[in-house]
Amino acid sequence: MSAKKTAFYGMFLALALVAGYIEQLIPVNLGVPGVKLGLANIVTMLLLYIAGVPAACLISALRILLSGFPMVYSAAGAAMSMLVMAFLKKTKKFSSVGVSVAGGIFHNVGQIIVAMLVLETKALAYYLPILILSGLAAGILIGILSGILTKRLNPIIKQHFV
Repeated sequence: MSAKKTAFYGMFLALALVAGYIEQLIPVNLGVPGVKLGLANIVTMLLLYIAGVPAACLISALRILLSGFPMVYSAAGAAMSMLVMAFLKKTKKFSSVGVSVAGGIFHNVGQIIVAMLVLETKALAYYLPILILSGLAAGILIGILSGILTKRLNPIIKQHFV
């Protein structure tokens, strides 16, 4: 791997970790445990659209490993989200907002599925409609922000890193 690519990946990994940390500092209490914006997903979306699926997967996986969150839940959500987002992006029928919304929803679906398996209860399925709505709302916001950033940063990143 070239020094430029290493610097590129390091920069985006740092951005993802910092975004996740900042999100933890924001006191958002919607009365629903586990609901958050997913600011680090802006970085994932940028990578998905600028550098491609492998780069987005790599940085997402490293972020999960280094961030210290409950890894099995984060990994399941990220994996399901990434599969759906990569597929929808490849079809070219969805905007970045549509891809992000699907990613937000399926991240929550993946986490609930793993939680139901780990805790051996189907009762958590009742929590899914709330998480789907939160994934929808967060996905819209993240999709809009990442779409704006992708348009502005794509030429710069392509010229210097990719």
